[in-house]
Amino acid sequence: MKRTEPVHVAVAETSVIVRSGLVAVLKRLPDLTIQSVEITSPDGLQNCMQGHQLDVLIISPAFGGWFNVDEFKSNYPQSSTKCVSLLCSVTDTNLLKGYDGSIALYDSIEMLNEKLVNLMNLDGDEADGEQEALSQREKEIICCVVRGMTNKETAEKLFLSIHTVITHRRNIARKLQIHSPAGLTIYAIVNKLVELSEVKMNL
Repeated sequence: MKRTEPVHVAVAETSVIVRSGLVAVLKRLPDLTIQSVEITSPDGLQNCMQGHQLDVLIISPAFGGWFNVDEFKSNYPQSSTKCVSLLCSVTDTNLLKGYDGSIALYDSIEMLNEKLVNLMNLDGDEADGEQEALSQREKEIICCVVRGMTNKETAEKLFLSIHTVITHRRNIARKLQIHSPAGLTIYAIVNKLVELSEVKMNL
């Protein structure tokens, strides 16, 4: 479902190619209307936080030498801004603690769209205790799992990367709170995603 209200996103990255490229991609997301601002320096980020109500800050962990996400959140305790790390190279996982999510240089538009949609809906969905709706792609991946296909086979069938398949499966597990092939099999049968004859015996 398309979010009608604009999502205010700031992209903080010193590389003009990466920064402007990401802003261009954000404008093409199918399910979100993005209003973006580009930030090139720590001073620019400070000015942005004072002058804008940001929904999402997409920032390189190396921004300004090293971006301290915990310090940022403590400096703006009234802000509900989600902090998303922008990964353009191999990054120490210890530097990613405290972020609300991450996007990588090679993420597809579909994956970027899904990550931001999930990020924006996270609080409301969990508060309501309602099950998030699955995307068509997620339903296709469930069908592949139920048929006993590996992540590699699923990726090849759906023309995705293995990383994308793994991310989808993680999102499916979070949305449905189902963490086993057997559980997904029961879900798929009950919701008529597959015929019983298609099911590889995961039970």
